Amino acid sequence: MIQRFFILCSGADASILKTCSPGEQTKYAGIGATVFFTAVMAFIAASYALYTVFDNVYTALIFGLVWGLLIFNLDRFIVSTIKKRNSFKSEFYQATPRIILAVIIAVVISKPLEMKIFEKEINQVLLEQKNELTLANKQQIAQQYTPVIETLNADISTLKEEIITKEAETNALYDTYITEAEGTAGTMLLGKGPVYKEKREKHDAYLLELRELKTLNGQKIAAIENQIDVINAEYGVAVENSQPIIDGFDGLMARINALGELAWFPSFFIFLLFLAIETSPIVVKLLSPKGPYDFKLEEEESTVEAWVTQKVSHRQHIMATDAVLNERIYGEIREEEAVYAHKKQKAEELLRLQADAFHELQVKSL
Repeated sequence: MIQRFFILCSGADASILKTCSPGEQTKYAGIGATVFFTAVMAFIAASYALYTVFDNVYTALIFGLVWGLLIFNLDRFIVSTIKKRNSFKSEFYQATPRIILAVIIAVVISKPLEMKIFEKEINQVLLEQKNELTLANKQQIAQQYTPVIETLNADISTLKEEIITKEAETNALYDTYITEAEGTAGTMLLGKGPVYKEKREKHDAYLLELRELKTLNGQKIAAIENQIDVINAEYGVAVENSQPIIDGFDGLMARINALGELAWFPSFFIFLLFLAIETSPIVVKLLSPKGPYDFKLEEEESTVEAWVTQKVSHRQHIMATDAVLNERIYGEIREEEAVYAHKKQKAEELLRLQADAFHELQVKSL
């Protein structure tokens, strides 16, 4: 039963193959098994590749099954259409387009399986790329908020500088009236005289202005810091909203590019393995000698071709003979005087009847 199934997969004519030796049947069963298992590998590869795209098991399995059946049908068609000829050169020319198609199929099948085999290495490459994208994304988003924050920080610095300047002026006035009272500067008189009183009043006025300035600038600084907090919160939200896009950067194209970042040597040999599997039925057909099945298939095809050619030739002879006979028959009829006289008599009678009918119609209309 398994052998019959694999023979069906090979695309060989089971009725002809039954009349061949067991060895010939085993050869085509092996070819069919290769076609079948290639389709199974295509199903697995397509399912995994589509799972990375849709992230849904059932969808991936359905489309993977369709792809596996498509590859199975293509391989079966490729193998079944290669006919053994008496010249290897003609056989090779016949198989060249099918070999090219087999190479394409091998590439398509091997890539998803390579991604599964090197999944850990690909994940490491993707992690590094995600980290780079995260940093680049933060820098790009920061470019929208950094100028505003820098402007606000400059305003805060300006307000603080005003307070520092006012404090320095107030402290200078404090030193002035203290030294005046001590007699070490100013009038150089010890005690609290009119000059001391004037300088003390000026210092007190500056001290009051300093307190008011600290209160006012403190309120402005608090308001600006609140704006900075709001902008930082917006920046954090923007980064957080864009992060899932970066986290989802592990689709089919990303994984193929990540696979390209790895060493080519292992991937190349995996590709060669699938290329050998995919082209093995064609190679077997090309290298194997012309067997009993090929002779019997050629005999059956030539029998049908000869029968069709004979039928077409027979039909053409019938048509040619019929044309010659018709030409001779109608030629002889044209030469018969009796036929001519009879035809003339009937034509004259018809003309008389038409003339009489026309005359009666004219009389009635008067």
